[in-house]
Amino acid sequence: MAQYQINIDSKILHQLFLSNAKDAAMASFLEEVLNQILQAQATEQLRAERYERTDERQGYRNGVYPHRLTTRVGTITLKVPRFRDGKFSTEMFARYQRSEQALVLTLMEMVVNGVSTRKVAQITEELCGSEFSKSTVSDLCKRLDPIVHAWNERPLKDQKYPFVMVDAMVIKVREEERVRSRGVMIAVGINAEGYREVLGIMLGDSESEASWSEFFSWLKRRGLCGVDLIISDHHGGLIRAIRQYFQGVTWQRCQTHFIRNILDATPKSLQPEILARVRAILAAPDRETAVMLLNETLAAYETKAPKAMAILEAGFDDAIAVLALPEKYRKRLRTTNGVERLNEEVRRRERVIRIFPNRASALRLIGALLMEIDDKWASGKKYLDMTDYWDWRERQTHITDSKIVKIC
Repeated sequence: MAQYQINIDSKILHQLFLSNAKDAAMASFLEEVLNQILQAQATEQLRAERYERTDERQGYRNGVYPHRLTTRVGTITLKVPRFRDGKFSTEMFARYQRSEQALVLTLMEMVVNGVSTRKVAQITEELCGSEFSKSTVSDLCKRLDPIVHAWNERPLKDQKYPFVMVDAMVIKVREEERVRSRGVMIAVGINAEGYREVLGIMLGDSESEASWSEFFSWLKRRGLCGVDLIISDHHGGLIRAIRQYFQGVTWQRCQTHFIRNILDATPKSLQPEILARVRAILAAPDRETAVMLLNETLAAYETKAPKAMAILEAGFDDAIAVLALPEKYRKRLRTTNGVERLNEEVRRRERVIRIFPNRASALRLIGALLMEIDDKWASGKKYLDMTDYWDWRERQTHITDSKIVKIC
């Protein structure tokens, strides 16, 4: 990874600490840093500093051209280098611009369609300038929508995804002159190499079995395969859809939601001690220990907290399904925390929008944001080292084959 030496004017640094000009100072800071990086990239590609004479020089500078970039702290102007042969290139802002452009576009749509609040109008002016038209919105849609659509419809058949996390969040969308609640379904997969991927998003009318069935059917049509474990919360429609479309796949009930369900049914005075007991059960090293701790807890509290114990006993097997896996994989696969962090990123943007002007706008913003996160995951560290998992799977296969031979 390239490293750059950046010089920042002390006046810019001073302005960052002034409460009345933080956004403007941050915009100046960002503009200065990015422009210095662009010049450094130009030097790398030419293999020579400005005015430097060297046998290794690959070309010559030809001035700069301005490029406006819209950010959360305002619009900045980048001075993009020109080369005489026209070969300067940078992909530095490609991922960043997708989600920023989607945010700006959604805000613009809201104002154009007359459904914005005063706050959203102010934000739009800060991000986009005071003047824009419906044709500007249309042009941006034409450029951004195909990119998001192609990513969300990409084939999945070239990879196996042993672990899949699914979750949904509710957003508000304006449809037929009414504000309606819609479910955004998101799936995150961990592929055979151990990298996370956002497998796709879909807007449904609700979190019903029909919506989840449509979502899973769509993922499988795109080639989702090799699934061994699905992690989700205990939503009834979701569970029925999982059992229908992923028969034979183990379902892991999110332990965070499971604990919450138990505590909601527990008398307040007993919550601390029952919480400690449930955590001990879920953290057990093996199923035998977990069963022993379960029986002790049921015996101690079945009369004091009968509703809580009924939930604990009924959900026990699904909540400890992860114990069948090697120990190193259990911590990250026992909850839906991974996909819920994505939801938090979406929520951060959604709070600005509040009400999406239409479904296309919601898919555009959320899709562009998830594309950016997906790119970071692909170029970052592995989420899990899958070596032990595949060794474990191979041993499980041998054990199964041996049992079949003995029966025959």
